[in-house]
Amino acid sequence: MDKIDPAALAFDIDGVVADAMKLFLDIARNKHGVSGIAKEDITSYMLEDCLDMSSDVILDVIKDIIDGTYKEVLQPIEGAVESLRRIRALGAPLLFVTARPRKPPVEQWLRTNLGIGNGDMHIEATGSFEAKIDVLAQHGRNWFVEDRLETCFLLADAGINPVLFRQPWNRRPHPFKEVGSWEELLPCIMGI
Repeated sequence: MDKIDPAALAFDIDGVVADAMKLFLDIARNKHGVSGIAKEDITSYMLEDCLDMSSDVILDVIKDIIDGTYKEVLQPIEGAVESLRRIRALGAPLLFVTARPRKPPVEQWLRTNLGIGNGDMHIEATGSFEAKIDVLAQHGRNWFVEDRLETCFLLADAGINPVLFRQPWNRRPHPFKEVGSWEELLPCIMGI
């Protein structure tokens, strides 16, 4: 694979930069008493398909995450903060595109964790996986790091090169470039 121009690259947030599934499990345990579930048990993005948890609890926890109304700590994926700072140092502003419907909670989290200025990153909350395509096209980004396999297929169909960030919920055959960590992603980027 040719090296990726950092100016052509964008990132999903949950499952790539932020460990949202760990947060999901922490909220489920602390708020609803759900125990005995590990991140590795989340084998589908459709949580009802893989977790022994009521749909009401799943929806309540997801609402807390989207609204930013949780007391648990949302942790970055290992290596994400340092890697994103290195990528930003190459010159291009960072672009984050999330299917979350609300930007403020995730924007505040990114600014706090990355510690970079307003002109150093741009965040788009699309409200849907499909809408990521238009945002990436508007920003001239044709590479996207994503953890949802179904979204990778949508991106590829639209001419965007997905890089699948390996997670327990995307372990099915696919034709895409795949990385299992930020340490694996960095050597794929021009200038690093």
